Amino acid sequence: MPVLDEAVGIARTLAPLQAWRRVGAELVIVDGGSADRTRELAAPLCDRLITAPRGRAAQMNAGAAASRGRLLLFLHADTSLPPEARALLEACARGAETWGRFDVRLDGAHPFLPVIAALMNWRSRVTAVATGDQAIFVTRTLFEREGGFPPLQLMEDIALSKRLRRVRRPHCLRLRVTTSGRRWEQGGVLRTILLMWVLRLAYFVGVDADRLARWYRQVR
Repeated sequence: MPVLDEAVGIARTLAPLQAWRRVGAELVIVDGGSADRTRELAAPLCDRLITAPRGRAAQMNAGAAASRGRLLLFLHADTSLPPEARALLEACARGAETWGRFDVRLDGAHPFLPVIAALMNWRSRVTAVATGDQAIFVTRTLFEREGGFPPLQLMEDIALSKRLRRVRRPHCLRLRVTTSGRRWEQGGVLRTILLMWVLRLAYFVGVDADRLARWYRQVR
């Protein structure tokens, strides 16, 4: 789990994962340089807490390298797993080289969030491209052979998906993880949708992902 300044909600995020730890799952937190109490609050609730250069790709690669599991699950700090997820992941892990993601539900009050989530799930199923909000999982052997997350400041999840789908299509699990809708609600739902589509289109036509990341930070 990559984190950065998540003190407000990190304990609440990690609490349900303690049941996973009790049955053998390894929880690795990768801090990107938090200036708040994230590390202090997370340390008692994980198996390992390490630091890495800021950026989800760098942090998640560092977490994968520090972990020991056969199946890697990359979980954002604002995403929660349903209890049934563990059994499905165990079944998927039986494959030698496999990867996938969950369907997503966006948590929030805006009436358009369910529509956004449905479109995200449909697009992912059609294109075989997953986003980080959907809790990407992949066997270690496949992840390492394909070089892990590309060293990008943005679109690292899409870039990894495109690498992995050359090997095989993902497991598109219909079980839903819950991701916070705060990004859409705080930035304005329609404005955020337009922004994300512009970024994806620019990336598709070849605009450098790090350049897009700088522009994204300025716009936000």
